[in-house]
Amino acid sequence: MNALADQDPAIWHLIQHEAARQRDDLELIASENYASAAVMAAAGSCLTNKYAEGLPGKRYYGGCSVVDEVENVARDRALELFDPPGASGARHGLGVNVQPHSGAQANAAVYLACLKPGDVLLGLDLSNGGHLTHGSPANSSGKLYRAVHYKVDASGRIDMNAVREIALRERPRMIVTGASAYPRLWDFAAFRSIADEVGALLLADIAHVAGLVAVGLHPSPVPHCDFVTTTTHKTLRGPRGGIAMARADHMKALNSAVFPGSQGGPLMHIIAAKAVAFGEALQPTFKAYQQQVLANAQAMASRLQERGFALVSGGTDNHLMLMDLSDRAYSGKDAEDVLGRAGITVNKNTVPNEKRSPFITSGIRLGTPAMTTRGLLAPDAVRVADLIVEALDNREDADHLAKIRGEVHSLCALHPVPGLRAP
Repeated sequence: MNALADQDPAIWHLIQHEAARQRDDLELIASENYASAAVMAAAGSCLTNKYAEGLPGKRYYGGCSVVDEVENVARDRALELFDPPGASGARHGLGVNVQPHSGAQANAAVYLACLKPGDVLLGLDLSNGGHLTHGSPANSSGKLYRAVHYKVDASGRIDMNAVREIALRERPRMIVTGASAYPRLWDFAAFRSIADEVGALLLADIAHVAGLVAVGLHPSPVPHCDFVTTTTHKTLRGPRGGIAMARADHMKALNSAVFPGSQGGPLMHIIAAKAVAFGEALQPTFKAYQQQVLANAQAMASRLQERGFALVSGGTDNHLMLMDLSDRAYSGKDAEDVLGRAGITVNKNTVPNEKRSPFITSGIRLGTPAMTTRGLLAPDAVRVADLIVEALDNREDADHLAKIRGEVHSLCALHPVPGLRAP
């Protein structure tokens, strides 16, 4: 950082401001986390200088002997995480490509590998907790393919009978599981049964729950799905990036869909950071961390409900919860702004049967991965829930919000961000 401060003080100062924001404010965005110092060191390494188009042992550039080893370590560790040997020593035969720059690009590569323009793609509706890349008309997945969607029912949960009815009617080429704001477990076996019935391929996008899957605290899609994609941050706590996994008979097409199909040279410094994060996730302490993520989410959800706030589906089984503010005098955008002034970072989010614009929304999404990385425990999560309610109840009172912000900063000071050096 000394070199950056000397060379470009403007950017250096902005990075210091962001470091202060991350240090002082409480991060509750469910898709964000804090990478370790080791992960960030790998991401900032000299590997950023190296082009390595192709795969290990089959590159289009010379000088790749070292980065070949780096990528192989990342691939081996990813498979150890998500497809470890069973009791018999057998695996499910997955292959993995660690080159996608993001979860969105991992999904795009899967589609490119096995779909043709106009093929039917069935995924969870965006306003019901789905993701842009699962067939939203704003995304290439909704422009290139004929996207149809299933939704959550009145209880906020996915009704598998309704999914089956849609699949039988629409005959999708691919069914997508996964979400950006779904607080319940996924029944991958039930989706597999439906996919087999209609002759569809099955993709599990586990970007949000990958860390939970890796330690056995969420059902694994690996025994059931043709493809599995994930980001490498969120609950997995690595660098911003993605990976894509597939059964052996799909791997050649998937690799070609990543390069040259949808991106050029891989980011070898980020692949190294992924390898470090995978190595961290293979340690016993990572399961303890994920257990605490769940405990904190349960504690926060229960307290918010005790304080009179509705949660979509009535609670959570994972790391996130979705507050439904439809019955309140303020919107999700209002709540996001108010909590931001109180030092609590969240994101506005649509809720099922949303009546407002996606830029305004009737809900906010909360997640516990980042606060748990800081070392906050269930009693802290209860206190945070109380601070959220207090801020929303006093949203017009600037002095009261400033008081809450001071308490949030004091709480954060007791729990420093690992790997984030104070300025």
